[in-house]
Amino acid sequence: RYFEYYFGKKPNIIRKNRNSVAVLSGKESQEELTALGEDIFRYFGLGCRSVSKIYLPKEYNIDTFFKAMFPYNSIINHHKYANNYDYNKAVYLMSEFKLLDNGFLILKEEESFGSPIASLFYEYYEDVSTLKEKLKDNKENLQCIVSSGFVEDEISFGNTQKPMLNDYADGIDTIAFLLNTSKN
Repeated sequence: RYFEYYFGKKPNIIRKNRNSVAVLSGKESQEELTALGEDIFRYFGLGCRSVSKIYLPKEYNIDTFFKAMFPYNSIINHHKYANNYDYNKAVYLMSEFKLLDNGFLILKEEESFGSPIASLFYEYYEDVSTLKEKLKDNKENLQCIVSSGFVEDEISFGNTQKPMLNDYADGIDTIAFLLNTSKN
């Protein structure tokens, strides 16, 4: 906020906080869902491209998702991750939130994008076009959309932490930005 106030008129590439989401159709293979676990758990979910929320079709069988996440269950053996898991679970339970839990990942139904460590937000959708519009309206808040055939600029399952050389943060080529601003 203060940076915008003082330097908003100057060229800048200061990034705002963004999150990544995954859109599931219910037709994903077990391999795709397991690869999604890489997008969720790599860097304990703290990477700027880590998936912090999933969108599920209304009648989605959550056991399918939890089964695919099982190969990542050893993450709970990291004491700092486990502390966050215990803390967030306690806060959610004391607040009487409805939770889904597999012993190492807490799923909480939530509209916002940024979930805390050891938690993953989820939201059900009924209409694909409404969800596409919602994601489009929140483009400035999203770093990546993981899916299979849902949107044009999607990232495939398991690849959020493997950007290509031309996958610039926020779509801004930093070198070109520096070269252009140094001329001014």
